[in-house]
Amino acid sequence: MFRPSHDSLLRQNEEIDRLELPRIADDIELEELKASHDLVPIEEGEGLHFDRRLDPSRRYCRPWTRDFVEDLSEVYYRQFHDKIQVNSAVRTVKIQKKLRRHNRNAAPVDGDTASSHLAGITVDIQRRGMTKAQIHFVEYYLFYLNALGLVEPEEERHQWVFHIMVSDRYSDWRQTQTIFALPPGEQFPVTAPATVVSAVSSAN
Repeated sequence: MFRPSHDSLLRQNEEIDRLELPRIADDIELEELKASHDLVPIEEGEGLHFDRRLDPSRRYCRPWTRDFVEDLSEVYYRQFHDKIQVNSAVRTVKIQKKLRRHNRNAAPVDGDTASSHLAGITVDIQRRGMTKAQIHFVEYYLFYLNALGLVEPEEERHQWVFHIMVSDRYSDWRQTQTIFALPPGEQFPVTAPATVVSAVSSAN
């Protein structure tokens, strides 16, 4: 549903530029952003765990991205009694350069298509191992948020993850969301704002 594309990378970087966020150069800058709480920890819990290969020092992101991850993990657990797995969150330029030496599909460290992980607004959610129903659930969840301009997702084929950039507008949106009725046959406990309620109703 969300094929990786040049245009998607451009949109991700446009969001970073709009927010005037730095591309985090190294561990020194990373630790400074943690100390100032510009980056916050993602916590493991009932509905979320990490790829154990992900260094604990990089299990951080922007506050609104953490809100998104917590919300997704909660509804995912309610539906499947299973956990989402976070494979990647914030990265530094140094880490991204190292990654590019081993993965030719990794995004560059600068320019209009640089990796949005460098700004701490993006997470990778493991897709490999999910059932078709679980993948469909996440796609459905992301579809409405993407239509509202709150996330920019890609379904990476080589790494088999949902790569999801989250806009800071997500924090304001989540304060106004409401439950909406899903189309017949759907049972997913997804939430969405009132603007989506009317869209779903009209589609039926």
